[in-house]
Amino acid sequence: MEQEELLPLLYRIGRGEQKAFASLYEKTHRHLYAVLLKILRQRDLAEEALQDAFVQIWRHADSYHRGRGTVLTWMVSIARYRALDIIRYKKVRPEQSLEDDVSISDNTQIKDEQTKLYHCIEELDNDQRQAISLAYFHGLSHEQVKHHLGSPLGTVKSWIRRGLNNLMQCLSL
Repeated sequence: MEQEELLPLLYRIGRGEQKAFASLYEKTHRHLYAVLLKILRQRDLAEEALQDAFVQIWRHADSYHRGRGTVLTWMVSIARYRALDIIRYKKVRPEQSLEDDVSISDNTQIKDEQTKLYHCIEELDNDQRQAISLAYFHGLSHEQVKHHLGSPLGTVKSWIRRGLNNLMQCLSL
C-alpha cells in the first residue's frame, strides 16, 4: 500500500465519498486487523476496535496532514488508540486470551510499548492530555473538543498539535 494510492482516497473520503471509503477499507483492513489482533489478542475485540477505527478514519479523514506521516501510519495510530481505549475501559489485558499464539518476546514488547505510551501521555500537560484524549480516545471533532473544554478552537488545535509532537518526541518516533 503506497502513499500515492491511499492519499487520494483519504482526500475523497474527507469529501464524504463512500466508494473511496470502501476502497480504502478493502486495501487496508487486513493490515489494521493484524495490528489490533496483536495488541488485543482476542478476535472479537480486534474486530470491535477495527470497526471503531474505521469510524474515526471516516470522521477525521479531512484532518489528516501529510507532515505527520503516511496515511497508513496515521490509520495504524488511530487503530492503536482504539485498542488502548478498549484495554483501558474493558480492563482487558493482551495476555488474557490464548486464541492466537504470540511469543513471549512479542508480548513483552507490546507491554513495553504500552507502558512507554502511558508514561508519555502522563508527561503531557493537563490541557494537552485532555484535548488528545477527547479527540483520539473518544473520537470527538476539534469543534466538539472546543465545546467540551470551553476553549477557543485555535487553542484546542494547538494543544492537540503540541501534545502529539510531545508524544512523538517522547516515543522517539
